Amino acid sequence: MKYNNKLSSLLLTAVALASGFSLQSCKDQPDKFELTDGTPTIYYIRPAQLSSSDSLLVEAQPRAQICLVGSNLTSIQQMYFNDKKAILNTSFITKNTLIVQVPGDIPDEVSDKIYMITQAHDTLTYDFHVAIPAPTVAQMSCEYAAPGSTAVIYGSYFIDDPNVPLEVIFPDGKSADIKSVNSSRSAITFEVPNCTTEGPISVKSIYGTSSSSFRYLDSRGILFDFDTPNAVTNVVLGNHGWHAQKIETDATALSGNFLRLGDPSVTLDEDGGWNDGNFSFEYWPGNWADPETYQGDGVRLTSLVDFSDYNNMAYKFEMLVPKANPWASGAMQIIVGGVTKISNGNAGVKDIDGNVLGGANNTYFNNDVLPRGIYRPWEATGSFDTGDEWITVTIPISDFKYGFSGGAASGSLTAADFSSLTIFVVSGGIKGTECKPVIKIDNIRAVPNK
Repeated sequence: MKYNNKLSSLLLTAVALASGFSLQSCKDQPDKFELTDGTPTIYYIRPAQLSSSDSLLVEAQPRAQICLVGSNLTSIQQMYFNDKKAILNTSFITKNTLIVQVPGDIPDEVSDKIYMITQAHDTLTYDFHVAIPAPTVAQMSCEYAAPGSTAVIYGSYFIDDPNVPLEVIFPDGKSADIKSVNSSRSAITFEVPNCTTEGPISVKSIYGTSSSSFRYLDSRGILFDFDTPNAVTNVVLGNHGWHAQKIETDATALSGNFLRLGDPSVTLDEDGGWNDGNFSFEYWPGNWADPETYQGDGVRLTSLVDFSDYNNMAYKFEMLVPKANPWASGAMQIIVGGVTKISNGNAGVKDIDGNVLGGANNTYFNNDVLPRGIYRPWEATGSFDTGDEWITVTIPISDFKYGFSGGAASGSLTAADFSSLTIFVVSGGIKGTECKPVIKIDNIRAVPNK
């Protein structure tokens, strides 16, 4: 919001006295609203918050709450900011004050005026500028989208002005070929340029430029890409538990190998019944040593990524669910646990830090105590696929609050719990439809969630 503080408090007092009333605070009035005759008069506009009531506004951003101060404001039947209609709540209208939210829709025609329509269909205007912010860049359909493929950026205020065209700028400075912008200016569809540089993506409009918090080709916090040796033990990590899920490549691959859960010949029942042989990927640290030293492919994942600020982090991965094998039951449970809960070794053995290991087991998560993330993209529509395209999935660790059955978990996590990772499509508390899903996963990483 932009303030005009040039008017002194004496001038405001004079305006109020000349009008023959005392200015009222903007707050909910319990009295019944009645639309009045006559015309309204606006003396000034201020923030809706009483703490800022001594500041005058000459502009505000979309969705800002503002308070009009004047007389006979109960005569206003409709209100427009530029060409966008505002929603009037009669609970926030008195004769002398009117609280309203500036419409969130971007105006098609900018007049920098508020239009007030009375019961008699008279229209009065008041000068006021709606300040459109620079674009916000929230997420990308696939952060590993290949050059030449079609991708989507999601956010807000994507204004494609004829004189200053909208731009999507990749980390190497190349601009994408924009195909379309949706009607709410919240999604840009474009062709990915030939960029091999990792980094944020920027969107530039007539109102400014903003960069993403996510990174294109993000290599931060990589735990499993199923191709590259990690920097700590120089080993490619993959299955490291009871089950050897398929790690493979085919014509659909982003690059190299990916993890596959499910199979076209395997049915998942409507309850997401237990089928760890086909739907559970496990990475449990340890190598059955005594004492356990976590060498080679048994490294603790906390040695690869710093999880000390885990509440402000997220697990991300790329995922492809084919049209031919949609997903319609079972929750993808993202499960973590420290070495005292789960390890690739015998229970009771100590490690080099003196921890008593939990051993290899599936009981540590089969309850409603251990918090975990739950992902059910099929829930809203009954069935889910990615249209044979890769997408980026984000699971904030702050959402790790569910138990095995999908309800609230009673336990809590610590940074040490992120030494292991299990991804298991099972249960989750919501009944779906029997299906034969295939879920391809790549580039599992833990990154800041900003």
